[in-house]
Amino acid sequence: MSVMRFCRECNNLLYPKEEKVQKILLYACRNCDHEEVADSFCVYRNVVDHEISEFSQTLQDVTDDPTLPRTKSVKCAVCGHPEVVFLQATTGGDEGMTLIFVCCNPNCDHRWRE
Repeated sequence: MSVMRFCRECNNLLYPKEEKVQKILLYACRNCDHEEVADSFCVYRNVVDHEISEFSQTLQDVTDDPTLPRTKSVKCAVCGHPEVVFLQATTGGDEGMTLIFVCCNPNCDHRWRE
């Protein structure tokens, strides 16, 4: 089991760092210059892969979020509702950022990209 380590000087999280010259594993603070030698050579890496369906699931309740930007200058193409919520998301690949629009009509819930 992995134990989280914290900096003795500024209490920030310590991250594993390889010392290539001496070939040792260190834990280093990204905020200050504090480093300490690791007592174990085991480093865990947690990679989370998100699928498209998970991304669609997060768009379910965005119309209820008051912090997201809304506009009345774009109408829903399906129901004609005059208000939509929009947000930016990375689509992956070379496309960069994409605008995602979600209709605010609770009976429609239409989503589209531009």
